[in-house]
Amino acid sequence: MTTTAAPPIPTAPVVERPGRLIALLVGSAFVVILNETIMGVALPELMREFDVPAATAQWLTTAFLLTMAVVIPITGFLLTRFPLRRVFMAAMISFTAGTLLAALAPTFAVLVGARVVQAVGTALMMPLLITTILTIVPPERRGRMMGTISIVISVAPAVGPTISGIVLDQLDWRWMFWLVLPIAALSLALGTAWVRNVTEPQQVPVDVLSVVLSAFAFGGLIYGLSSIGEAAAGDTPLPPWLPLVVGGVALVAFVARQLSLRERALLDLRTFAVRTFTVASLLVAVSMMALFGTLILLPIYLQDVLGLSTLQTGLVLLPGGLVMGLLAPFVGRAFDRVGPRPLVVPGAAISSVALWSMSMLDTASSRGTVVAIHVVLSIGLALMFTPLLTSALGSLPAHLYSHGSATVSTLQQVAGAAGTALFVTVMTKRAVSEASAGASAVDATAEGVHAALLYGGVISAVAVVVALLVRRPAVPAGAPVEAPAAA
Repeated sequence: MTTTAAPPIPTAPVVERPGRLIALLVGSAFVVILNETIMGVALPELMREFDVPAATAQWLTTAFLLTMAVVIPITGFLLTRFPLRRVFMAAMISFTAGTLLAALAPTFAVLVGARVVQAVGTALMMPLLITTILTIVPPERRGRMMGTISIVISVAPAVGPTISGIVLDQLDWRWMFWLVLPIAALSLALGTAWVRNVTEPQQVPVDVLSVVLSAFAFGGLIYGLSSIGEAAAGDTPLPPWLPLVVGGVALVAFVARQLSLRERALLDLRTFAVRTFTVASLLVAVSMMALFGTLILLPIYLQDVLGLSTLQTGLVLLPGGLVMGLLAPFVGRAFDRVGPRPLVVPGAAISSVALWSMSMLDTASSRGTVVAIHVVLSIGLALMFTPLLTSALGSLPAHLYSHGSATVSTLQQVAGAAGTALFVTVMTKRAVSEASAGASAVDATAEGVHAALLYGGVISAVAVVVALLVRRPAVPAGAPVEAPAAA
């Protein structure tokens, strides 16, 4: 272990009316991240319109996630190399262009391409928002601001299915994009007038080999994890182990390359030398597994077991998303007063109780019961997201802010895909087994959901133990960080 002095951090320019800038970035991030989960409910209608099978239709989500997985790891470099204003403009132009193309898409292939263009903007926006807040908000007020970010990270994906369900109940699927387009265009116009550079760009070179290894590593892992559930149902063109092996080997090579490059790394992994960052990031990953796993399972349970419509399913999931959003600012203020541990430990325990309770849902459960349990889960996750994000990123020296935010965002994507893969695979295998034994389709699906959520309960119990290790950030901005020895 050696100690590397942090490079000098130029003084950032004074930001006039920072609240306006943060509000614009939060609103823009909410709109772009909403699209991560908005397509799931629309897949059956798109399969009929474009005459494609489920495995093909799933590429609307898979292509989006793959693009995110490839772009997010290089955002640390982009935010170091280019002015914030330029990165914001690139993100919103990409997202707006992709949204327009999706609304006009004449073929399925064009629609998939439009989703890729959208995803580039989405991938850039979240690390940009986090880096900006860490740069212009003093440490004693970061909890409150990171609470606002938690609304984007947790609520936007949670309400995506609700919004798409409401739109599809009344309008054509293209309106999911037509309704978003003017909001994206407005954000782009306001950004032109309001966004100023709050970071000082540095002339750092790009390591092309790192970019290639990153694409194969995170792209392979996300694709492999996303296809596990399809493989369990016998509906995938490629065995999941192949991209997982490619991704795993590339990840090892990527990590070794970053450690050898040190200050010139594409994604500076010295962030993991900070214990607080490592523990908090691990818990963020576990929380995202639970969030995305339940976002996949609950709609299946509500529609295939309880027989609810798309609109009814969206409305059942809406209260939990709203509760999470309403609590986030209050949790942020509490973090500024008491630190992370008094919030994270109860939050992990509440989330665990909710997941164990979900595992008891069956064919006779009422939708009111589902709403209540989902709201409890949302309360637990709300108590965790803001303190964990603030602890993880606030513990880093200033020159690692952009790399830390990129690392956390990457972990969220991989963890979300892993949670989805785990829950769907367990559910599918158990449902197939029950159906083979003579159970009805409804009973088999209910048993599959039950088995999957039992795994979620076990994971959440581990999270409760890990939560006890969370500490308040102690590293001052600009302090040196110990770097692991090069591999």
